Amino acid sequence: MRAVLAEDQALLRVGLTRILESGGVEVVESVDNAPALVRALARDDIDIAVVDVRLPPTFTTEGLESVIAARAHRPLPVLVLSQYVEPLYARNLLADGEGAVGYLLKDRVSDVDSFLAAVDQVAGGGTVLDPEVVARLLTRRQQPLDRLSERERDVMTLIAEGRSNAAIAARLYVSEGAVGKHINSIFGKLDLPTAPDANRRVLAVLAWLDHG
Repeated sequence: MRAVLAEDQALLRVGLTRILESGGVEVVESVDNAPALVRALARDDIDIAVVDVRLPPTFTTEGLESVIAARAHRPLPVLVLSQYVEPLYARNLLADGEGAVGYLLKDRVSDVDSFLAAVDQVAGGGTVLDPEVVARLLTRRQQPLDRLSERERDVMTLIAEGRSNAAIAARLYVSEGAVGKHINSIFGKLDLPTAPDANRRVLAVLAWLDHG
């Protein structure tokens, strides 16, 4: 797997490079500002971009904006790192409905195995949201959950975190068949259009974010 890395803090950039390479990910470009990131994202030989939300020159949302613009041309998998919980960033990433996106707090990098698992999942077309983002949605954005049962909320939480049906079943101590039934019920209650299940999972999370 080949990656572009964008992080303005030198020590963290070096640390992330070493972590990624320890997991078999070749960092083909490591940049510290938005203009350099835009150039790097134009490469056609990368499998994923790992990007800080805030980059020079203004330290606002240059990193996020750069990857969203790049995904408008091709569905490049993107894992965004942020210092703070900002559900809006997650919604913006999910807005194209293509999946293959992740949003993690930088603190998660210290859990190397989980971080590398998130990189693999996003590169493989999955969606990963930081558990703190999911928790914030649960506590502050209740309206879209009103139509779901308590068990469906539990399942929706784990979908948003990027868990597979098997992982959800293991976490909730139920069968995969039961998880599938709950997910189909969630799709129905959120009035999602017919689409491949992978896309509907992304749309379910996006609907959750949008209607909060």
